[in-house]
This record gives sequence, C-alpha cells and structure tokens, in this order.
Amino acid sequence: SQKPFSFSVISSKLLSLSLVVMSISKDETMLAPPPSFDPTKPSRPISFPIKTLQDLASRSYFDSFHFPFNRSSVPLRQNIGSLPDRSRLLVCHDMKGGYVDDKWVQGCGNNKGFAIWNWYLMDVFVYFAHSLVTLPPPCWTNTAHRHGVKVLGTFITEWDEGKATCKELLATKESAQMYAERLAELAAGLGFDGWLINIENVIDQVQIPNLKTFVSHLTKAMHSSVPGSLVIWYDSVTVKGSLAWQDQLNEMNKPFFDICDGIFMNYTWKENYPKESAKIAGDRKHDVYMGIDVFGRGTFGGGQWKANVALDLLKSSDVSAALFAPGWVYETDQPPDYHTAQNKWWSLVEKSWGIVQTYPQSLPLYSDFNQGLGSHVSLQGQKLSDAPWYNISCQSLQPLLEFNEGNKSETMQVTVDGREASYNGGGNISFKGTLKRNAHHTTRLFKPNLQLSGSHISVSYSVKSDERSMLGLLLRFSTPSQETKSLVMAPNEYMHRFGDMFLPCLRRTTSDWTVHEANLLMDGHTLTEISALCYGPDDLAEETNTQGYSALLGHISIKSQQKTKLFPPASAWVVEAHNIEIVPGDSGSRTVSCKLQWRLKHPEEDSVFTRYNVYAEKLNSSDYKSRKVMEEPRSEENFLGTAHVDAYYVSDMVVGPDVKKVRFVIQTWDEDGSWQELDTSPSVLVEAERLSSKLCCCGLI
Repeated sequence: SQKPFSFSVISSKLLSLSLVVMSISKDETMLAPPPSFDPTKPSRPISFPIKTLQDLASRSYFDSFHFPFNRSSVPLRQNIGSLPDRSRLLVCHDMKGGYVDDKWVQGCGNNKGFAIWNWYLMDVFVYFAHSLVTLPPPCWTNTAHRHGVKVLGTFITEWDEGKATCKELLATKESAQMYAERLAELAAGLGFDGWLINIENVIDQVQIPNLKTFVSHLTKAMHSSVPGSLVIWYDSVTVKGSLAWQDQLNEMNKPFFDICDGIFMNYTWKENYPKESAKIAGDRKHDVYMGIDVFGRGTFGGGQWKANVALDLLKSSDVSAALFAPGWVYETDQPPDYHTAQNKWWSLVEKSWGIVQTYPQSLPLYSDFNQGLGSHVSLQGQKLSDAPWYNISCQSLQPLLEFNEGNKSETMQVTVDGREASYNGGGNISFKGTLKRNAHHTTRLFKPNLQLSGSHISVSYSVKSDERSMLGLLLRFSTPSQETKSLVMAPNEYMHRFGDMFLPCLRRTTSDWTVHEANLLMDGHTLTEISALCYGPDDLAEETNTQGYSALLGHISIKSQQKTKLFPPASAWVVEAHNIEIVPGDSGSRTVSCKLQWRLKHPEEDSVFTRYNVYAEKLNSSDYKSRKVMEEPRSEENFLGTAHVDAYYVSDMVVGPDVKKVRFVIQTWDEDGSWQELDTSPSVLVEAERLSSKLCCCGLI
C-alpha cells in the first residue's frame, strides 16, 4: 500500500531556515563559523520561529528586539466572527521551508518574491514551516486581515526529536496547559488568529489524555484571548498514539476533532472519504478540511493543474478544502511567467469553489492595486523610489480580476503590472488591447457589499492614458426595492454615451495622472459591484473600425464626505531615536543605524494608524534652524521605506562627510488612502557628526 504523504514526507525537499550567512575567503580552506543570531540585539527586523520548548516557556520571544516589529497592525474585519456555515477554503502556505523574502519585516529588494493576491477565494490562511513554533510574518497577517481572511501559525513536532519534545510537553496536565497558554499569548500578542496543531510522531499512549488537554486548553485559551480564533488539528497521530494518517474522519481522530475547531485531513483520501467524513461530522461537516497537495504527491485528482478535480468533488460533498503549497506555481517556474501562471491556477480554484469574500463591507474603500512588490514606489503620481522592493504588508485591497487566456489580439489584456507607472505605491491595473467603433469593454474590479446611508459619498479614481483611450467606472447598486441600478462615472463630454446612467465628475491633473472625482447620495442603496469601463472616442470612421487601447488605472477611493478625522499635527507626537550607532566609513563618510519610535501624546480611539512612510533629510548645516520639514521628497534617497507599526529600524544608512545632522520624518497614512502633508508630519533630529571620530555609539536622542 502507498505510504501516506504527511507534512514531514512531502516537505522533505524544503530548504531549512538560516538566520546567518556563512562566508569563506579566497585564502580559507574551511567555512568560517557563522555569527550567532542574538534576537535581543538591535538589527534589521526579522521574523523567526521558536525552536525549543524552553524558549516557548520562558516567554523570551517577547524580550527580543524584533517582537514589536512583528506585531500585525491590521485588525481582522470587524464583522468576521465565526466562520460561515458553508464549505470553506483553507490555504496552507509552504514556501521553501518558510521565512524567505517574507522574513524581512520592513521589506527587501527582491520584487520577484512569492506573493498571494487571490484572497477573495479563501477563508483561512496557515503559515507553515518545520520549526516547533512557526509564527506568521506580520506581512501575511496584515494583508490577509485586510481581506477578511483569518491567519494561523503552526505548532509542529516530528521525527525522534518531536517524540522527545512531546514527552516534555505532555509530562503533566499542568505542563500541557502551560504550553497551550504560551501559544495563546503569542497569537494574541502578535495579532494572528490561532494555530494548526501537527503532531507527526508517535506518542506514548499514557500521554494521550494530556495531549487532549493540550488541544482543548489551547482552544479555550484562544477563544478567550482572541474572539473568533481557530485551533485546527492535523490528521496525523491517532488516539492510540500511533502515527497513522487516516485520510478521513473516524474514531481514530474524531476525539481530537471534538475538542477543537476543525481537522485538516491528510491528502491521500479516496473518492468516498469526503462524504463518509461529512456523515460522521454531522452538523460540523464544514469543519472538516480535506487536504489537497498542490504538488500532486499522492493527492486525489493529481493536484497541480488538476487541483480543481479534488475541489469539485469536495464542493459537491459539502465539506471544506485545505490547499497545501499553492506556491507550487512559483517554485516550479510554471510558464509563461509567474504572474500569468498564478492567475491562471487560481482561476481554476474560482471556477470550482466560487468567490467567498465580499469586500469591503464598510467605508472607506481604497485600493491602489499594490500587490506587495514592485519596481518603484510612487506617491500621488510622484516617484519616491525606483528601486525594486518586496513587502507584502503594503498590499492594498486586491481587485477580483478575471483571468482571460484568449487570443491577445482579440481581447483586452487586464493585468496588475508593477513595471508600469503607479499613482500610489507600486501597483496599477493595466488595460491593453483594441476596441471596435462605438464598443466598450468592462472589467470586474470589486464585488463589495456596501450599504449606504443618507450621507453623501465621494468617489475618485486616477487614470494615465493616451488621448484616445478613455477609462470610466461602472457602479452597480441594489435599490431598497431589490432592483438593480447602474451609474457610469466618466468625463462630462461623454454624457451622451451613457444617458440616464451618467454620473458627472470633475477632473484634476497630478503629475501625468488625471484624477476624476464625483459626489453622490444613494440612501438605502447597496453598492454590489465596481467595474472598469474602457471606451474610445466617437470619431472612428467606418473603414477604421478598430483602434489600439492603452490605459492605467492608478487607484479607486470611495469615502464618506462626513469624514472629520484629521491627521494629528507634528506637535501631537513624540518621536524618539534609540539604539543609535554611527560607524566611520571611507573618505569621511559614516553609516547610521537607529531605531525610530513614535507615539501620540494623547492617543484617541479614532487616531489609530497602520502605515507610515519614513524619510531622511540629510542636513549639511551644523547650525540647524527651525523651519519646515521637506515640503516634498526631493530625491529618492529621502525615502527610506514603510512602517506598519509605530517603529522603524534604520539600517546602515550612508551619510557623506558634509552631513552634520539627519532629520527623520514620519508621514502618516489613513485607511482612505490619504497621506499627511510632509511639512506637518512629526520628525526627530539625530546628530551625525558628534561621533565621527569614534567607532560607534548607542543611545537615545
């Protein structure tokens, strides 16, 4: 009989995480010993797992320099409590052993890193790796929460080392409860939503009662500390203590299922197992997540480009599905390129499973279509940086673009293209193709469920295009009488094209972008769909019945006009520089490293921000006079990066010999897409000259 494919077996090829770099010089014949990673020392913020029970028990993670940077800042959408009572989709991330580009909390320079942007197709996201306690990097939690998706970490024991770990973990009922509480503390402290528990080693049968205590106590502790949280058991060890994957819900694993929120079934199930499991689960059948290995190793239907075969069966069986390692597309370099292959693969999931997330459900709605990676960073059409970057936390609300594999010469190609210009961030939606005379093309962007009140709302979007490529918005509403009403937002000179559907708008130009703005009152209506509308001019002759089309959509914003929240002035903030280190370099230059922290002097409930741009202004004059901060970034070296907590670590910033002081500026972002003006943003001044003759200094300004 075929051996079941467990997490341990199917992931044996994965790379292990290395937090240090080993180096060798030309003259050396042996590898130099790697410097040890000390999480208490200031360094570039990183996400890392907890590898021992001792570290888990001691709470040492909370004392690490990196802990404050690893807290997620985006709360789960407020109306997300218990999961809906329907078939659900769980996605288990598994990418080269975990903690690759995503481990760099403030981002890195690999804009070809792995990302997911199809959040509207899933309910739960699990971050998986092979360390004892796998803590999700905050970038995944931030962007998943933004889309209404819950995020779980992983607790795993495996092989002989895992058996020894379980012996200690389950030594007594009290120890089992203590370790469960430590896991709950981590989830609550870092802001994610629960745990996948994967015990892939033999357990002494006398310790099975304590294993049940561990699972049940963790479930209760999670529910108490994080409402709506989940603990999911993986189908591995049985109630007899043997490591025997069942591939279905039965008497060997149901006792664990009964004391937590769900079970993730192994992948080698047979065609009748989903329905049999549903019968045993009864009214909890949607808490049964049947595993599908996307790599296809022993999985029903073969995975890979046939993963939809298993999804179709699970949907018809009315149980839930768990997709393991959708990064297969990325890791195996599926043609023709990663973005196209990724969109094509997830289109199979949508066809089988359907859309499960409707967002947003409350104002404001804002998206600049940023996928969390790009080749530049822009702000209101002005380029801040043209360096490649990767930071999934920066991913904005993702559009529900439909994949079209038709003939490129006959269809409009609609993609997010990070190589093209951006209005904000590093994303856009690119429309390229041809249009026939008097024809138009619509593209689905969002399917919200926005119930509108008696207040006016403001709608805006930005476009960059040639003169003959027009781009509008098509808004669809459900009326109080459940009828459908559509409005087209477009430049005024095209009013005659749309008749009663036309919504007039104003235009203003920012850099090379045109921003269209309109106000409307739709009391009692529900906004149910937002589409892009591509069209051309009216002057095409009959013999010239097609024309090329090219346009970029930079952002969409819908917000209440009643917004009264203002950015706190600079005087309302306290900004500090800690752990300052200045190291001499060549020709009088120096490198500056420090931890910037900021807080409101009198925080208010409505003054919670989840994103900041950080700038450095290098000052040559030692006689610094009080004046306005940069009115605008004058060069790309001013822009350092983006923070998603109230701290940012400046790492090895080079300053020239003439620089006497550095002023760090913190620019606040609001969820409606607006940014605080730079000349009213808080800042802190750090002297860069006072220690130029010494090796370094660590301290507080």
